[in-house]
Amino acid sequence: MTYKTALHPIAHPYACGVNPHRRSQRYRDKTSVTPTAEASSPAQHCARLLLTGAGGNLGKVLRTRLKPYTDTLRLSDISQLEPAGPGEEIVTCDLADPQAVDALIQGVDAIVHMGGVSVERPFEEILPANIQGVYNVYEAARRHGVKRIVFASSNHVIGFYRQGQVIDADVPVRPDGYYGISKAFGENLSRFYYDRYGIETVCLRIGSSFPEAKDRRMLVTWLSYDDLTHLIAQALFTPHVGHTIVYGASANKESWWDNSRAAHLGFAPKDNSEPFRTKAEAQPPLPADDPVARYQGGAFVKAGPFNDDDIKK
Repeated sequence: MTYKTALHPIAHPYACGVNPHRRSQRYRDKTSVTPTAEASSPAQHCARLLLTGAGGNLGKVLRTRLKPYTDTLRLSDISQLEPAGPGEEIVTCDLADPQAVDALIQGVDAIVHMGGVSVERPFEEILPANIQGVYNVYEAARRHGVKRIVFASSNHVIGFYRQGQVIDADVPVRPDGYYGISKAFGENLSRFYYDRYGIETVCLRIGSSFPEAKDRRMLVTWLSYDDLTHLIAQALFTPHVGHTIVYGASANKESWWDNSRAAHLGFAPKDNSEPFRTKAEAQPPLPADDPVARYQGGAFVKAGPFNDDDIKK
């Protein structure tokens, strides 16, 4: 791991999130947290915020959008990033390397964990960053006293539910591939680190966050960049989130996801996918029996299997 700028002294440990000594034990004993009035206007700023996966598609978007929420934004990726600007630190880090991740997290107040493989791939490619990597992040957070993590989960954790079926955060996971399995692992791991160590996590089951909704499915799952930024800010600074799972979608005309269990976050999306409807619906519809049109995970449900030819050899 290499640092591109000198690090500052460790910031106040409660600059983001909640002082753990003030957290009532009842929060740890609940699967979700009852909404409170104090969540409506959290103080939205911290001293040093870490963004992993800063070289990815959403990481590049969030690099500029998260800077107003922190004095110093520490940016990390396994690939080379653009040089550090004012208020930035650049750290090259392989999430599968526990020593590198431990050094990466030293001195941060909160983490937005976007790092890892973001598409369906063979399990051998998913394992290092998405499974070993998320474990390394939580272990380092435990050692360094970080008490708030925003974990980029995915709608692919529940990808094998039918399109049109409305589900909330309490339904059993039904991952649609190895990528979805890795995100389900991260959700379970974060639950354990809250129950055992009091590290609060908001798991974002992100839908389809792109400049526009590209097809019929995305008319339902689309999440604008503005709404994504708002969701992350609420996840970072709302007090007493405990362990929360929230679906990340804009205020689209149709919804498959019920966020009532995450109402305490105050997530109020403003955008919707209607401006893209005409273009999306101009595309030929998929056959009704196509799994891509049947399941919420879309094309991910048909990806793979992988490595069969290698096994046969």
